[in-house]
Amino acid sequence: DLVTGVQTCALPISSNQTDAHEQLEHVVRQHLDIPWRAPLAGHTVEAFESLKELLVLDESRSLILDSGCGTGRSTRELGRMYPDCVVIGVDRSAHRLRSGTGRTCWPFREGNCVWLRAELTSFWRLLLDEGWSLHRHYFLYPNPWPKYSQLRKRWHGHPVFPVILRLGGLIELRTNWSIYAQEFARAAELATGQAAGMESLIAAEPISPFERKYAASGHPLYRVQWDGGVYTRFGMQ
Repeated sequence: DLVTGVQTCALPISSNQTDAHEQLEHVVRQHLDIPWRAPLAGHTVEAFESLKELLVLDESRSLILDSGCGTGRSTRELGRMYPDCVVIGVDRSAHRLRSGTGRTCWPFREGNCVWLRAELTSFWRLLLDEGWSLHRHYFLYPNPWPKYSQLRKRWHGHPVFPVILRLGGLIELRTNWSIYAQEFARAAELATGQAAGMESLIAAEPISPFERKYAASGHPLYRVQWDGGVYTRFGMQ
């Protein structure tokens, strides 16, 4: 499994939704019009302060974020791919992070990789408030929440979505559900007017355990890329 590294077969995604959600545009525009003001998670605020101290000497280096990194193996692979950047892997699960890093305290650094236990919606808002911007931002096989009623639980249907876009950088989403990819690409374009590219993906060298598992199980894989460089350079309302 994804914790022990033992390969198991992954079942295809089952959903009562057969196309992009009919409420997608309404939900995205609603979240653009009404900024999200939910309280920040206290433990994430503390974790972010520790992260700032850890990265104080890296201010000139580009940042890559591996959001929902799970065991953190994908973070290590991204660190290998981008040796001149600092790669930050964030997950809310201590169990997953402990199984991948062998550590019980975070932030933990290994070379150009850093792992942090934090609640993502609070962490992203803290990054934005601090004025940090990203070089790249990876979403590697997030929970697709495949039921028709679960649109608002998907990242592109969540009120934090505008914050994700404002952090900028090249956003790359990978998923084994085509509808999730279609919706994410459409949501980014609706919010910014800037098109996102969607394509089929052949995972010759999988980045994450999820990707390896889905590819081995014969799932079709998809990638969405949206470049927020120009978008954030001119600012966002």
